[in-house]
Amino acid sequence: MSAPTYTIAGHEITAPPLEPALYLVATPIGNLRDVTIRALETLAACDVLACEDTRITRRLLDRYGIAAKPVAYHEHNADQAGPRLLAALADGRSVALVSDAGTPLVSDPGYRLGIEARQAGHAVVPIPGPSAVLAALSASGLPTDDFRFVGFLPAKDKARRDRLASLLHQQSTLIAFESPHRLVGALEAIAAVMGAERTVCVARELTKRFETVTTGTVNELSNRFGDETIKGEIVLLIAPAKTETGQAEATDIDALLAGLLADMPAGKAAREAAQMTGLPRADLYARILARKETGD
Repeated sequence: MSAPTYTIAGHEITAPPLEPALYLVATPIGNLRDVTIRALETLAACDVLACEDTRITRRLLDRYGIAAKPVAYHEHNADQAGPRLLAALADGRSVALVSDAGTPLVSDPGYRLGIEARQAGHAVVPIPGPSAVLAALSASGLPTDDFRFVGFLPAKDKARRDRLASLLHQQSTLIAFESPHRLVGALEAIAAVMGAERTVCVARELTKRFETVTTGTVNELSNRFGDETIKGEIVLLIAPAKTETGQAEATDIDALLAGLLADMPAGKAAREAAQMTGLPRADLYARILARKETGD
């Protein structure tokens, strides 16, 4: 059996052998040239290559002349495919896991396999590389010294607003994945809960031909994307809450109440806000009445 190889710019390179382990291999998020040498070596040399979608992974393998035959591992077949991959590890084989794009296990069904492999005593080896989270953060213009990845925001508006309310006072840049058809709804929810002047960034199609990174207030981006046909993978970033706790928190609460009052009566708005913030319902109701008296 010939040694495994990969090809770069027409040059065939032999991949070094791998020790038995589960290798979590980061793959390009768009531009196939972003793959690392170590990732290519691992994909070429592994005994078993598991991926979300064999067609997507096949494009990467073909680009670099890797003969491996990937097998599917995703949320719909994890109960059947997972035990087979664990059995391969138990037999002393090397197993590489990739997602469709980026780093496996990050908002990805591979998380389950990683946990099970570790619990079974197998080595789990990260092969780092492209990350949509870090790519978006680096280009956003938002603070990078303290950030929090929150995965996908809920699809339903009530749950989404509740989730945003729980993050209202976070002193970190918030980073979420979002789908194109939900972007406008997400921006509307951010405006209702966090205020229309909160700074956000929409990063689309990162590393691809039509990459765009747009930063501005929620109001500005809502106006921009409201009438646009939105396509592509999206990373949505939200600026940290202001550090001045007194007036900033009051402004945030007023924005939340204003958003709720647009859809429901005062009593229900106070009750919803109390559940979302943990503040006393009576205080919130009094705040609503005071705002009505001043005409705010």
